[in-house]
This record gives sequence, C-alpha cells and structure tokens, in this order.
Amino acid sequence: MAMDQARTTISKIFNGEPRSYTRFNLTQNMEGDNSQVEMKLSSDMDEEVGGNGVGEHMNHHPRPAYTSKPNQRSPRSICFMGIGILLLFIIGYLVGYLSHRRTDRAAPSCAEALSSDDSDGSAPIQTVPSLGWKDITALFKDKLSTANIESSLSEFSIADHQAGSAGDEALANKLMRKFRDYNMNPWTDEHFVRVQDPPSSGSNKITFRDQSFSESGFLSYSGTGSVQGTLLYAYYGQMDDLRRLQDLTIDFNGKVLLVRAGKISFAEKVANAAAVNASAVLIYPDPADYSIGEGTDLYGHVHLGCGDPYTPGFPSFNNTQFPPAQSSGLPTIPAQTIRPSTAAAIMGMMEGRDPPRGWGNGGLQKYKLGGDDDLVTVEVNNVLTEKKIHNVFGVIKGLVDADRYVVIGAQRDAWGPGYAKSTVGTSLLVEIARSISEMISKNGFKPRRSIVFASWSAGEYGAVGATEWLEGYLSSLNMKAFSYISLDGVVTGPTFKASASPLMYDVIQSTLKEVSSPSDSSRTLYSQVAGSNWESAVMEPMTLSDTAYPFQAFTGIPSVSIRFTSEKEYPFFGTMLDTKQNLDIKVSYSLSALVKTAGEIAGQMALRLVHDHLIRLNVEKYTSILRSNVALINREVIGLQASGRVPKTLKMQWLMSALGSYSRASRKLTSNIQNSDLGDFEQCRIINNQIMGVERDLLSPYVSPQISPFRHILLGSGSHTLGGLRAHLTAIKEGSASADLDLLKNQFALTTWTIQSCANALAGSVWEMDNEI
Repeated sequence: MAMDQARTTISKIFNGEPRSYTRFNLTQNMEGDNSQVEMKLSSDMDEEVGGNGVGEHMNHHPRPAYTSKPNQRSPRSICFMGIGILLLFIIGYLVGYLSHRRTDRAAPSCAEALSSDDSDGSAPIQTVPSLGWKDITALFKDKLSTANIESSLSEFSIADHQAGSAGDEALANKLMRKFRDYNMNPWTDEHFVRVQDPPSSGSNKITFRDQSFSESGFLSYSGTGSVQGTLLYAYYGQMDDLRRLQDLTIDFNGKVLLVRAGKISFAEKVANAAAVNASAVLIYPDPADYSIGEGTDLYGHVHLGCGDPYTPGFPSFNNTQFPPAQSSGLPTIPAQTIRPSTAAAIMGMMEGRDPPRGWGNGGLQKYKLGGDDDLVTVEVNNVLTEKKIHNVFGVIKGLVDADRYVVIGAQRDAWGPGYAKSTVGTSLLVEIARSISEMISKNGFKPRRSIVFASWSAGEYGAVGATEWLEGYLSSLNMKAFSYISLDGVVTGPTFKASASPLMYDVIQSTLKEVSSPSDSSRTLYSQVAGSNWESAVMEPMTLSDTAYPFQAFTGIPSVSIRFTSEKEYPFFGTMLDTKQNLDIKVSYSLSALVKTAGEIAGQMALRLVHDHLIRLNVEKYTSILRSNVALINREVIGLQASGRVPKTLKMQWLMSALGSYSRASRKLTSNIQNSDLGDFEQCRIINNQIMGVERDLLSPYVSPQISPFRHILLGSGSHTLGGLRAHLTAIKEGSASADLDLLKNQFALTTWTIQSCANALAGSVWEMDNEI
C-alpha cells in the first residue's frame, strides 16, 4: 500500500495525473554511453479490456507512448527535485504503513471472517492449530478415562437390540442425544432393507436316520426349501479341504456338507460348497474351537457380499425404485447352523472311511467322512422381511479443510446382547467423540479436517447399514472421506492386531509407538508387539467379513480395523452368550484398560490424520505390493510360454511399465512432500488431493459395482483383480475348462491400464506429463 501511494505521488510529479499501472521498457542506446528510458503507462482497464483472453489484449489498439525528453535542468534543480521526491516517498510510506495497521485492526482476519459465517455455534476457525502434537495426545489420553468408559459400557449395554427392533431404535435415539450434547450436529440416514429372518412359526429342521432335530439358530440369506442328500464331513469347508476330498475321488454332486465353523466366513463355506455342486451345508461349532455349551444356537448370514443383497450397487432409500435384481453373492443352496449336541448325535451315527489326518482332532467323540447310506434332509423355512434401519452420525468440523474427513464407525445392532460385537465399539465411539469435543470446547484444539462419527445398524446381516450409506453417497464419499476406522469387535482378548490399507501402515506404526501397553505403562505397545518385524506381528489381511472391507474394496477409502484379540477366535460372536460376564472371562486383565488403550489407538490415528498439514498416508507402500504381484504373474507367464500354453505375443513389458510409472510417481510425490512449504495451503491441498486419490484410482473402472462391487484390483475380488489374473493363469496351467486366452489378454490390458491411470493421476496435472510419440 505504501508503495502504491509513493508511485501515485511520483506519477503526479511527472505527468500531472496518477497512472494505475506502470510498465518500463528499457532499451540501450548502442551508439553511445547514454541510456534512453521509454516509459509506457497504461491503465488496468486497458490491460484487461474484454475481461479475459490474450487474443483480445493483442487486438486492442495501443495507447500512445509517452517518451521523456533529455533532462535540461541544472544540477541544483535536479538536487532539489531529488530531495523533494525522497521526502514525498517517506511521507507516502508512513501514511501507507499507518493506514495498513488501522486496516489490520479493523478488518477481520481470514480465520475470523470464516468464523463469522459459521452460524452453528462451532469453535472459531483458525488456519493454524494452536496446540502441538504432544499437547494434543496428552489431552486426549487424559479425557479418555476408564471411569467414563465404564459408565458408557453400562449405559449402552442392553439385552435385545437386533437390527430394526425397538432396542436398536432406543440406542439410536440415545446416540443422537449424546452427539447433540457434544454440539456435533447429529443426523440420521434411513434405509428400508430386506433381510432374511427365522421362520415366523416353527423352526428349521434336520432329519438324519429317522431322528429329527429342530434348530433355533439360522443363517440369513440361505436358500430355502427341503433338500435330501448323502452327508459328507468336509472339515472347515475351505477350498483346500474340498480339494483334499477330491484327491480321494469323492464326488460332491448332490452331497450335504457338514463343516466346522471358523477359519473362513459362513458365506465363503456355502459358496465353496455350491461351487462343487453340493446340495446343502450344515455348519456347527466344534467343541475344540468353541467352548459355548452343547445346546447353544449359532446365528449369522451367508451373503457373499455386503449390504442389502436385493439392491446390489445402489442404496435402499425409501424412494428407490426396486428392480427385480439381487446380488450375485446370494447362495441358491440351503444352509443351516446346528448345535454342538446335534452335530455330536449326527456324527455318532455316520459311517464311511476315516477322515484325513488332523480332521478328527476335535471335541466330538467320533469323526467319519460319511457313507452312502447316511442320508440327511435339510429343511430351511427362513422368511424374507423388510426392515427400517437408521444409521446415526455426528461430526466434529475441521477448521481449514472441513470438506475432508475421516470416519470412525461402530456397529450398533446384534443378534443378542452383543456385548463384544457392538456394545464395546459403540461405547468407545461415544467416548472418543466426547473427548475430542471437550478438547475443542475447553482446551483450544483446532483440527484442520473433520471427523465423522457413525453408528451403523444391520451389521449382523453383512455391514448392511454401512454399505447402504456408501452406495447412497458414493460419488461424494470417495472424493472427500480419506480414511475409515472400524471399532467393531474391538476387544476380545489381550493381543493387538489390525487389518488395513497399506497406505495406513505408517500411521498405525507411529501410533503404536506413542500408546502405552495396557499391561505395562512403562513400555509402548509397539515395543511389546513389534519384535523383529512389526508388520508380520500385527497386520492381518482384511477379509470380506471385516466391516471395514466395503469402505476399502468398494469405495476406495483407506481403512483400518483395530482389535485386541486372542489366538483362538472369540467363541461367543453370533450367539446369545456374547455378554459382559463371558467377555471378562476371556480377557486376561482389566477390560476397561484394554478398551481405553484401543480408544487411544483409534483416537490418536484419527487426530493425526486431521491434525497434520499433509495427510499421513504413505503412497509408496503400494509400490512393493504391486511389484511382488507383477513378479508372480511374470513367473507364471514365462513358465506357460515355455510350455506353449500361452503365446509369446503376450508381453509383460506394458504391465511392468505401468508398475514403473506408479513407482516414479509415488517417489516424486514423496519428494514434493519433503520439499513442500507447509504454510502454502493451496500446495498442501493439491498434495492431499493426490494422496486421497490413490486408493480410489485402484478401483477398476472396467467392471460394474452392481455385478462386481469389490473393484479394488489388489484387495478386492473378481477376475479384474491381480489375484484373479493369477488364478486365470493357474487355470490355464491346469488345463481347466474355464481357461480362455482372449479373456486373459483382456485382463492384462485392463489391469495394466488401471495401474497406469492411477500412476498418471498421482503424477500431477496433465500438462506435467508427456506421453512420447
């Protein structure tokens, strides 16, 4: 401002009127030592006539040039003029400086101006958080007290809160009140979903050797009707187990498989059985795996997918036009859980050969594979019903990038008490929300980005509430939600485990280094679990049964599930025995201490993600994963080309080139991050957008989310994935009827371009790339 005033004063001296824009064109007089200065003056309006465009400016007629004549004044006059100009310059500078200070006092800052527009009474906006990271973590740990956790556990523990029930709705209303008390602007998301429940009258039945067994447990989304077939014991029902039986020349056609619960999900067991033409599946909890009592019923679902299977790929809002569509993951064969006592009675009467070694190591007195006379009838009469469910949300708004947010979620419903399955997670969700809200209102914490807290319904039917929300707001969420943290089943034992997107490994590691062990406060959790390789000690694959899976593989949001668990699977999930008393028995020390530690991990990860200038996600982590997958594919291709099963015209160079492009782009972004100016908000936002796009860009754009919802080429499922490509190479190697060379070439092309497109997006703007001709 001071310089503008000084320039105005000088212009008055030389020209008698102010000029708003001055352009100097200096040309040297080549004929002598004297320099001639040609000064051209033009107004802003002249420069920007027409409002835009270089062409318009070039076509504008230039104003006449004003050329100063050689100065004929005396040295004394020049001296006085110089002194006058200097005095005027000093006066102009002082006037500008004082007026600038008055303007600073009178005008609100950028942060204050944004704050004045916030009509919901939230905390004042500032562009720079006022607390350091150590202060933030110390505050959070102090706010998240075991006393408050125990109070919430007691408040949210009820006996009956099945999805869509009065108990489920009561918990939803309670959460709404809590979020409202914390000034989190709560809202709900309502869906009308179709689920399968047990028979409205009577029960499902199993008949074996003239003995009938009525089973109160059930598997939602099972095929219905009555099926008869020869019974075959198939261990856990994994594909490796079925291949082992095939090696014994056992025919599966029309067989009813008897399998143990565990290892893989109920849905995968039934899908495996259907793939070998079995007619039905019976699933029981073996006493060696589940100490739940002989008469305990088991509940679950067998949809090989997530969400409402009758609205695949789109949400079940009330105004949705429901076409006659259903998920490809719905089974067509009946499936039923049976009690341990029923399994013992049936196995005791079975005949046939002994099972393979190790299959008979269980809690039943006898194990046989089954004979030709072991006929069983399975009758499933489940009914399809429509339920209204509510997801409940609250938000803590960010102060710089409010439209970028991390989501923390927990399942609210359960088949029975669901203490470990849902009560602990819901209580922890509330306590993390309360703690961070108090940090903002009482201690001056100012997050850069937002945190959304979500309570899901119908989780027991396969993450229905969460998936319907994702389907309903997919186009918005995969651009703005940059991480999901799941609290489902968060405490069932003393050992910490996690499953996550590779992008989140670094933030998990750094958080474990800052959180104390629940058993020894003098040690960090990282030092307790890490050993020589912390990833192998802590990280597990994210499976379809993980409630974070649809966020990761369907929506492309980097996700993590954290849990304290034990070596054996928690036996009370899916039963009426999931109570506080039974959880206390399974946890070796204080339950509230474990819950607090889990809350610190989840909360500090969320705080780190919303606090830093740049989002703490490591895009280079995928390079090694892509490289290992491409190396396996290359090895298979070389072997098949050597045997003549794959033509040598199939080249690996393009897939390797795409891998190289991603590697270079991720390294470049890492370099940009290291050299970035954290005070440049626009630069930070550009980099954050590049980071946020990686997971989304690894979703294959070449398959329909309705037919193949889990489109992630590394963590999803289907022929479009790198795993599907390897499976096809294996099918060619084994001479399978499903082998198709044209399809293989198509898989190579589309997978290659998905990786290349992700690399292109990561590399930056289109004008920064050069695809050589």
